[in-house]
Formats: sequence, structure tokens, C-alpha cells
Amino acid sequence: MIGLEGDLYLVLHLMIAGRLHWKARSKPGAPPPKLPGKVGLAALDFPSGSLVLTEAGSKRRASLHLVSGADGLRAFERGGVEVLEAGLEGFRRALLKENHTLRRALTDPRLFSGIGNAYSDEILHRARLSPLQMTQRLDDGEIDRLYRASRSVLTEWIGRLRQQTGEEFPEGVTAFRPEMAVHGRYRLPCPDCGAPIQRIRYADNETNYCARCQTGGQLLADRAMSRLLKEDWPRTLEEAESW
Repeated sequence: MIGLEGDLYLVLHLMIAGRLHWKARSKPGAPPPKLPGKVGLAALDFPSGSLVLTEAGSKRRASLHLVSGADGLRAFERGGVEVLEAGLEGFRRALLKENHTLRRALTDPRLFSGIGNAYSDEILHRARLSPLQMTQRLDDGEIDRLYRASRSVLTEWIGRLRQQTGEEFPEGVTAFRPEMAVHGRYRLPCPDCGAPIQRIRYADNETNYCARCQTGGQLLADRAMSRLLKEDWPRTLEEAESW
């Protein structure tokens, strides 16, 4: 959200492929830059430069709204808990509000704000919990572990990204980073135990996890591959390694 004069606000959601770029003016009074090709969606022009919104790919999911006042902003509130502001009890209430898999719960903005696909993978790996564990089957110790893992992962990555960006505008935004433990690391070794990272694919999304650290060595069914292979689908990490 970007506040403007006159109680106006720009509400922006980059979704997956949206990006913001800062294009400085070559000299005072120079004309603003042209929008880049097919990916350019909008530009906010300032005396010193332009903030350009782009979105790659054919699926247009990024959004930009202009709203007036607090009532206009409330229409975009999803109600999710801010993990870094919530105590354990507030986190527990949000987690147990509905009975979903942990993966779905952590990425649901109605329950938790600002976690998303990449950091849910990292959080669940650190908490040593399966992405398909049902929320209402967690015991108190597992909920406490998940709460602490959520806070530590988010805090660490906020600090890391701020340090990497420094005083520059944050270009090169991506959800896939080499320092991550499991997200985007399919078949690469787990940094904690060395087992190959596994994945579950569905629609346009992918969940990554370590079978040894998170599921007791059990492989979680990938809908596409398990349907294709049927009885040949490996159920354990040991079976997969023997292929």
C-alpha cells in the first residue's frame, strides 16, 4: 500500500510474476521512461525517476487499485494474523480455526498474513512437520514448535534480504534462493541430513520437503506421478533411492 495526498492509496499485489523497478531520470527535466514492451503495466512518475510495474508471463494476476480513505483500504484486508506480532495463543487460534493441511493453512491469507509458498516450505522444514499434517491433529508441542519456526524463519529472511539489498532498490526479487533449505531445491541434498529434497506438485504450485526430516522417511503422494505410476509409486525414501 502506498499513501498519496488527499487520503488516497494505491493498493498493489505483485502475485507471482509482478515486479517493481526504479528507473532514475538521466538528468533533471528528462522525460519519463517508456513502459517496457509487453511486460510493462504501469508507471508512477516522480521528479527523480519512475516506479515501473511489470509482470512476466501470459497470466495477468498482479493488481493495482486506487482507493479513498480507511474504508477503501478495509476492502482489501484478508484478516490473517501477523506472525511477528502475534503471541502463541493468537497463532494457535488462527491455526486451529479451520482443519486444513499445514501447507494450506500457512499460505491462507485469511489465517496468516504474508507467508506464501516459499516461506511455508522453509517454516515446515525447520519445525520438522509434514506439509500434509492436519492442523487440528497437532499437539501442544508441535504447535509451539511451528510458532517458533515461523517467527525465526521470517525474522531471519527479513534481515538477510535487507542486508543483501542495502540502500539499493530491491531488483532481482525471487522466491528461489540458494540459501533456502528446501524450497526450489528438488533432488538437491537437505542441508541438515543430506537426503534428497522431495516435492508435491499441484496446478501451478509446488511444495518441497525433506522426507527424512519431516515425514519419517515416508514420501508424500504427488498427484500426477503417483497416478501415473500407481503401484510402482515408491512409498518411502529407501524405495525411491533403490530405483
